[in-house]
Amino acid sequence: MTNAEIARIFTTIATGLELDGGNPFRIRAYHEAARLVESHPEPMASLAASEGRLEAIRGIGKDLAQKIRDIVTTGTTAMLDEIVAKYPREVLALTEIPGLGPKRVRVLFDTLGVRNRDDLERAARAGKVRELPKFGETVEQNVLKALAATSGAPEAPRLLLAGAWVTAHVLADHVRAVQGVRQVELAGSFRRRRETVGDLDLVVAGGDGDQVMDAFASHPYVMDVIARGPTKCSVRIASGLQVDLRIVPPESFGAALLYFTGSKAHNIALRKLAIDKGWSLNEYGLTEGERVIAGRTEQDVYAALGLAFIPPEMREALGEIELAAANALPRLVEKSDLRADLHMHTDRSDGTEPLAEMVRAARDRGYEYVAITEHSKALGMTNGFDAARVRQSVEEMKAVRREVPGIQVLHGLEVDILADGSLDLDDDSLGLLDWVIVSLHSQLAQATDVMTARVLRAIDHPAVHAMGHPTGRKIGAREPARFDVERVFERAAERSVAMEINGQPDRLDLSDVHARLAREKGVRFVLDTDAHG
Repeated sequence: MTNAEIARIFTTIATGLELDGGNPFRIRAYHEAARLVESHPEPMASLAASEGRLEAIRGIGKDLAQKIRDIVTTGTTAMLDEIVAKYPREVLALTEIPGLGPKRVRVLFDTLGVRNRDDLERAARAGKVRELPKFGETVEQNVLKALAATSGAPEAPRLLLAGAWVTAHVLADHVRAVQGVRQVELAGSFRRRRETVGDLDLVVAGGDGDQVMDAFASHPYVMDVIARGPTKCSVRIASGLQVDLRIVPPESFGAALLYFTGSKAHNIALRKLAIDKGWSLNEYGLTEGERVIAGRTEQDVYAALGLAFIPPEMREALGEIELAAANALPRLVEKSDLRADLHMHTDRSDGTEPLAEMVRAARDRGYEYVAITEHSKALGMTNGFDAARVRQSVEEMKAVRREVPGIQVLHGLEVDILADGSLDLDDDSLGLLDWVIVSLHSQLAQATDVMTARVLRAIDHPAVHAMGHPTGRKIGAREPARFDVERVFERAAERSVAMEINGQPDRLDLSDVHARLAREKGVRFVLDTDAHG
């Protein structure tokens, strides 16, 4: 059982509790358990084998630890079994259809007897969905569109980059430990840090081929060996991802890593440069006839082609080759560049840790300053702040500044942008804040012109400093809000309103494409964690 698989079980439990109309705090606890498990750097399966190691992890109590042990040993837990007995997995899967969710699925389940996708489609085509309270024709049509878009043969699963992170490194470290292995690197879209990955690639040099293949194919994560040869082995792991391992000679390692990292468009552009010089470039090396020009390292290949080394994150054929030829590549932002975090929540709203602990953690990371930004009241489920709560928070900020010296603490708030573009807090209360983020959290399906006017009105407010996760997207789960991004970015530049690049693994919003456009318009950015713990 991988961390991602255990996390999915806790998410399923949370979904089942929502279908049951369960306690919101209990539901949130299981969502938090899923997040904690999936993001933990060590495999839960290994920790479960040792007494007390699970309980030593902050946020995992005895009850949760026992459930993890049950899942690791049996693949399930009693609570999951109860939920699946009441709501079959096909019903639970309906909650992931855009436009639905647990509350609506429960209504469909109880009122129309919907038990699977076919039942749902029949009910929608018969016009029965629109007749339900709080559904209507628009929801019915959106459901039919979503069903059509996801029909046919199931696609290969794609995981969030963060969801594949632990598994990828565990497998790489496992192969790296084989005697004689000299180099192991993860390649593909994972190495390019794309938002999601559809498979994993390992490039290996050194060691006995049979020993490397045996170790890789016998790892506990591996559920099925798809193919195995002297230099390549393809397996499928429990999450559904295919993982390919390729053994290459040390003298070709750099060329192979370059080739299997991609992107395809980037590789094509490099091969064209080689051809223009009368050379050939493939996964075995850069060659001229029988003469090997480069191949041992990626740096050697790029240098031979007259290019500066291009970081994997930039290899998308979006102008990076021209910049490398001119020795004008931008320097990527590193963790060590970060001076502050300007978006985080405490247990005063929907976070999990006390105010002082969050500030202390930011200080201990070496940050110079931090903004604490609870939610405003429009999000009732998050204990959002109203005017009275903001006034109370002024005193709480004074107290935490005394309690945790050595870091500047800004009194902030993440204020909802209401449907008409007004802000979810009065001007007097906004005036008490040092830092105001405005965000879209609801009614994200508004028409483009309506949404554009809404966002423009919000960022025009003189109290606003930044816009949080601007499009409101959730990768693979929720489409971004539709607005005229060019107009919004132009206005943001005029008003000195920063756009956020949000570090939550399912947001990463702005996207890379939108971030480039915003930069062209002169927009400033804040890079935040949106941490809830």
